[in-house]
Amino acid sequence: MRIEDIRQRMQALGAKPVHIQRVLRLWSQALPQEGGKRRPEDFLPLEVREAMPALLADINGLARIRSEHPGEDGSARLLVELADGQTVECVLLPRDGLCVSSQVGCAVGCVFCMTGKEGLLRQVGSAEIVAQVALARTRRKVSKVVFMGMGEPSHNLDNVLEAIELLGTVGNIGHKNLVFSTVGDPRAFDRLQSLTPGQVRPALALSLHTTKAELRAQLLPRAPRMSPEELVERAEVYARATGYPIQYQWTLIEGVNDNAEEIDGIVRLLKGKYALMNMIPYNTVDELDFKRPSWERAAEIARTLHRRGILTKLRHSAGQDVDGGCGQLRARDLSGANQPRPIRIIRPATRHEVDNAAK
Repeated sequence: MRIEDIRQRMQALGAKPVHIQRVLRLWSQALPQEGGKRRPEDFLPLEVREAMPALLADINGLARIRSEHPGEDGSARLLVELADGQTVECVLLPRDGLCVSSQVGCAVGCVFCMTGKEGLLRQVGSAEIVAQVALARTRRKVSKVVFMGMGEPSHNLDNVLEAIELLGTVGNIGHKNLVFSTVGDPRAFDRLQSLTPGQVRPALALSLHTTKAELRAQLLPRAPRMSPEELVERAEVYARATGYPIQYQWTLIEGVNDNAEEIDGIVRLLKGKYALMNMIPYNTVDELDFKRPSWERAAEIARTLHRRGILTKLRHSAGQDVDGGCGQLRARDLSGANQPRPIRIIRPATRHEVDNAAK
């Protein structure tokens, strides 16, 4: 379901734009429709009031929690069931963040990602995206939404941008706190660049992972064939237009992209750019052959980049202690194994290490 479907359904009942915006505002913020100083019978036309129970039942049925897996870091991974029974993953992040999914499955086929193994099953509608936010807000405050869950947002542009527009207006989320994440697609760059200051222009996160074109083609086999240099050039134009630094994402994989040559490449590409490098040590998946580097090695890389003039943050992938890398909860649910696997002991970072990583 799309947000436009809700608007048209209400409009057909005689609702005016102000009525529709009120319903969407209360829904997206997980507030009761009957709350506030004005009761529905004082505000909504009779035909709309009579149809509201069925409409709200449909809206509230767009997303339900199938299972929840709290992490020791304050995060919680949610397996969310959509109205047709398909499932996607969301992550409640520390500091009031939320990671949402834009597709069921993914067509990019990143070789280190469980989501990419099953391919693309279907798009997630704009209303289903907002429903993930509304659902999360019934559990805790959400003031930042990142489109870094299942799926590639640039392959579902209309729905993602429609959801972003709603969340950045009546959804009460700051524009720079809406983060559009992509592997890099000319269509995404074109559409984002065409957004005017009067529209909601999200921050941009770009999954880079390597500075080598050939290696990137191996790691992201069905991503558009844009070189790392082209990606950074297109992203820099958007950064300067919006005033938001580009958040470059780098999944740090042992023996793949954690070497001195890659560090030199990052400096070459990003020195002087309006950029933030987010280094995220790989969340090990038993079914895949990639390994997570030690935290000490990851911290060393982050410190080296920072000393060489690249603003770098070393981040944890939320939910590692519950074996919940993106796509793993859905895969276990489909196989009938609903409970997290036994926890692997991975030493958490100390505050000293985290602070040093940014020095």
